Amino acid sequence: MSPRNILLLSNSTIHGSGYLEWAAQYIKEFLISNDVTRVLFVPYALRKMDDYAETAHKKFTSWGFELDSIHSAENPVAAVNKAEAIFIGGGNSFQLLKSLYDNNLIEAIRKRVLLEGIPYIGSSAGTNVATVSISTTNDMPIVYPPSFSALALVPFNINPHYIDADPSSTHMGETREGRINQYHEIPDAPPVLGLREGSLLHVTGQSAVLKGLHSARLFRPGKLPEEFPLGTDFSFLLN
Repeated sequence: MSPRNILLLSNSTIHGSGYLEWAAQYIKEFLISNDVTRVLFVPYALRKMDDYAETAHKKFTSWGFELDSIHSAENPVAAVNKAEAIFIGGGNSFQLLKSLYDNNLIEAIRKRVLLEGIPYIGSSAGTNVATVSISTTNDMPIVYPPSFSALALVPFNINPHYIDADPSSTHMGETREGRINQYHEIPDAPPVLGLREGSLLHVTGQSAVLKGLHSARLFRPGKLPEEFPLGTDFSFLLN
């Protein structure tokens, strides 16, 4: 049985609140329950990494945790290997994944999380790269990673910031649901869980429970989309 211990947030900020405020209690409980005192932050999804790391540092230290940023480490792989917990923040998923490949971190992170069970927190792009691939990201391909294949900490994809179609809108562009259905025209594409803003998935071993503020929408090839309420255990997606 996998020792997975993962918190996957749809987003970092919701309207009317500050950075990570909506998820503060979940994150603090997650880290405290795992005896974490120091977090390794991965700011690769944004170019201004010093500023990004400072934002994360202020938040985590206000909660009583220490935080180091991997972009300041002389050896990123060594930093991952000694980390108590890993937090990968949001931004552009293509840039983030390329940086993970460039720094030889894909297998290093997979080993620490899937084999050694260290806690992993992802938000937005950090959640995208925790899945099978970044093929269902909402981001623009501003750089070219060597592959869309990601960390595969869970055996399905997630669409963070999932937005429902507005039936009263006159906009004729494709909906998020339509784009995910197009993805499922590809043979052997995995399920996609649409996580609305303010929601997260807490994965422990073979359990994956939906928490936060909203229900989630699940897309599976050959099936109609299904809505699942808060508290749902998506363990059936981990098999």
